[in-house]
Amino acid sequence: MSMREWYEKTLDWLQKINLWDMLGQPIIRILLIIVLARIAIWLLHKTVNRIVNEQTRKKQPNETRRMTTVGRLLNNGVSYVIYFIAGMLVLSEFGVDLGPLLAGAGVVGIAIGFGAQSLVKDILTGFFIILEDQFAVGDVIQTGQFKGTVEVIGLRTTKLQSWTGEVHIIPNGMINEVTNFSLKNTLAVVDVSIAYEADIERAIEVINATMDELTHENLVKRPEVLGVQMLNASSVSIRIVGECMPNTHAIVTRAMNKAVKEALDKHGIEIPYPKMITYQRKYEGA
Repeated sequence: MSMREWYEKTLDWLQKINLWDMLGQPIIRILLIIVLARIAIWLLHKTVNRIVNEQTRKKQPNETRRMTTVGRLLNNGVSYVIYFIAGMLVLSEFGVDLGPLLAGAGVVGIAIGFGAQSLVKDILTGFFIILEDQFAVGDVIQTGQFKGTVEVIGLRTTKLQSWTGEVHIIPNGMINEVTNFSLKNTLAVVDVSIAYEADIERAIEVINATMDELTHENLVKRPEVLGVQMLNASSVSIRIVGECMPNTHAIVTRAMNKAVKEALDKHGIEIPYPKMITYQRKYEGA
């Protein structure tokens, strides 16, 4: 067949009215399905966002993060469901029998479920982590041997960045116990060692005066001098505690140590340190 004959037959086939009638109705229905799916997604997202905003206004500031996260999950879930339904309807327009397809998908889903139990566990655990607001992005947590700042919370994995820069990617199914350092105020604890020869009462007075003058942006209230904490082999320990913002106790502890050391040096109060004394014995005839 020559190119001219092939071109003429193709042109005749495209000019048949019945062909366009046959193709026109399914195309219109497919476009209608897509448009209705988009409208449904838009309306449902608006509804979810309005409900989340109303609930957020009723919650405490530290509880709003959970509502925001749950709202995003619901929006994603709604989108996936509607896209799936729209995809099935589009396939039906092409003459695909959905019964065997759905039955086969169910069997495949069961097989995948048995073969990927750890994946299902990770997803379920991630969902409950977000739903129960166990921790959020930006919190400092410790789970097992890993401690760091939460960078990403997914349905399957959680990413932590340690203070030295390493990023730990942890499957949610492995998160059995979590310590969250960012929910409540913490205590900065400082034990100051004083020599036995020093005046303990005077040392406590100096430390109290120093804590009165200490200012730090992370301190919630004035540090309190509790008194003598322990009698060590070569020193007396005086304990100071200060309530500070969540996960800032290390910074405040360093500031308290610096202030106490400068105050004790200024008032001549000795902090014990290891000393070595050498005795020289004189021998007869030397």
